[in-house]
Amino acid sequence: MGKPLSVVVAGGGIGGLAAAYVLGRQGHEVTVLEQSAAFGEIGAGIQLGPNIFRMFEVLGLTEAIERVAFFPAGLGMNDVRTGETVVRVPLGGAARAVYGYPYGVIYRVDIHNVFLDACKDQPTVKLRTATKVEGYTQDAQGVTVQLAGGETLRADALVGADGLWSRVRQSIVGDGKPRVSGHVAYRAVLKREEVPTHLWSDDVLLWGGEKTHLVHYPLRRGELFNLVAVFHSNKYDEGWNTFGDTAELNERFAQAVPQVRELLEKIETWKMWVLCDREPVKNWSDGRVTLLGDAAHPMLQYLAQGAGQAIEDAVVLGEALKHTGNDVASAFQKYQKARYLRTGRVQLTARFYGDIYHASGVARELRNRMFQSGEESAGFAGLSWMYKGLDLKHLFD
Repeated sequence: MGKPLSVVVAGGGIGGLAAAYVLGRQGHEVTVLEQSAAFGEIGAGIQLGPNIFRMFEVLGLTEAIERVAFFPAGLGMNDVRTGETVVRVPLGGAARAVYGYPYGVIYRVDIHNVFLDACKDQPTVKLRTATKVEGYTQDAQGVTVQLAGGETLRADALVGADGLWSRVRQSIVGDGKPRVSGHVAYRAVLKREEVPTHLWSDDVLLWGGEKTHLVHYPLRRGELFNLVAVFHSNKYDEGWNTFGDTAELNERFAQAVPQVRELLEKIETWKMWVLCDREPVKNWSDGRVTLLGDAAHPMLQYLAQGAGQAIEDAVVLGEALKHTGNDVASAFQKYQKARYLRTGRVQLTARFYGDIYHASGVARELRNRMFQSGEESAGFAGLSWMYKGLDLKHLFD
């Protein structure tokens, strides 16, 4: 294997903690730098495809995830104006039968806590809060990480897992601000008892409409109910924790079927975020520095793969270091070569699925008829390339 490394991970989100856990298990000395005052996760629910459960098995975290996840009965899409079923794909045993792993959903804070607890159990992982990375310099022997306030850290490697607005990315890729999609997402969570029986569904159910959609599903073993409403808006606010405009939300869904409007009325306060991504890039490494997750390949949420692809990144990064005997620069090149086409495909396909969900006019009618007739595969079946996941035995062939 080679001598254990000292690694700084910039960012304490799901991707950063996953990377720290993977590298810590391999015996590397890892320091995670989180700029917030505490480790935590903002947001509501996320979906976990079979490809992600494959990674949980590799990481030895399946049992911890299953304790807090929910396993939906199906994936469905309805027309938000007519209520008609566009497509529904059974899950449950079907996903496991096809891919060997289930399809689940989980509260974002719960999956973050699984990785946080796993990192705390690793004696070689150090967690620091209120610490912001400003930049770095490097030489043949290592990386000097510059922190806000003037402190510097010396390490063998730096992993930038600092998200959509990554400072580390700008030193490597230099592509400025993210690409704004023109849509915003409003998120909220209800307790189960707050959801009327006729509105509850064990499915991941999306109501698609012109420049709008609502998706909902249970969380935390069915104790909670996650709602995310997406619509076109000219409003723009960086970050993930801004209060939404209920009047604008209601206006955008004014023509929705009664059950959708009734669900939306259950929420008094929404949090919103602007939906952004970036163009796929082939290179996100610079010598002893590399990127991971949203810092490397931010994607729109329409395939529900942002967190999952970050977890895959972490596993592949660890495999690359093992493969090269901890030769950092060589490992980072192998890591990105093994990842950039897959993550780029997810980025671009997510944009396309956004168009499908938000179709109007003839495109909407065509979508509904094609999916309802079974002429075209949709959803689960159409994404087998993604859900099959990684072949770790042939990553670097």
